Amino acid sequence: MVVVIIVVVLLVLAALIYIGVRNSIIASRNRVDESWSGIDVQLKRRHDLIPNLVEAVKGYAKHESQTFENVTKARTEAMSATGVDDVGKAEANLGGALGGLNVVAEQYPELRATENFQQLQGQLSELEDEVQAARRIYNSNVQSYNTKIQQLPGSIIAGSSFQARSFFEIEDAGDRETPKVSFS
Repeated sequence: MVVVIIVVVLLVLAALIYIGVRNSIIASRNRVDESWSGIDVQLKRRHDLIPNLVEAVKGYAKHESQTFENVTKARTEAMSATGVDDVGKAEANLGGALGGLNVVAEQYPELRATENFQQLQGQLSELEDEVQAARRIYNSNVQSYNTKIQQLPGSIIAGSSFQARSFFEIEDAGDRETPKVSFS
């Protein structure tokens, strides 16, 4: 009789541990999905701001059509990208195109002095900060989730039902290179 009680208690305990670990993994996965939606919201806000910025610059730099086309194309690609890795690559391309737009804007001091352009630049800068904050939250949640499904007992319980998630990185080779300074 005592042996049966011990076996039942152990089975109940094992079931509770299984349920607890599985629920923890599911909650972690849901945090990853929710934090990705936070990134998505900020990127959509960024994408919505870009046409206004392009139009503001267009009014001053009508002969820079290639730059405007590059920004528009990069925005379209970024808006249609799916999956963490593709979105990261598309956003890196968009960032590069926006850099080209900023170079054009630098050539027109009267444009930089307009209130509309300053507001758009300020909004874009704020959005970039919000994207970075959302990215940090997402990557932290991904790290926690991936750890749960890779460590024991989570890896046994997760099995093949839960897949590791990719970190969100916006790759830009220029950001990783050491700047070259020359005084000659």
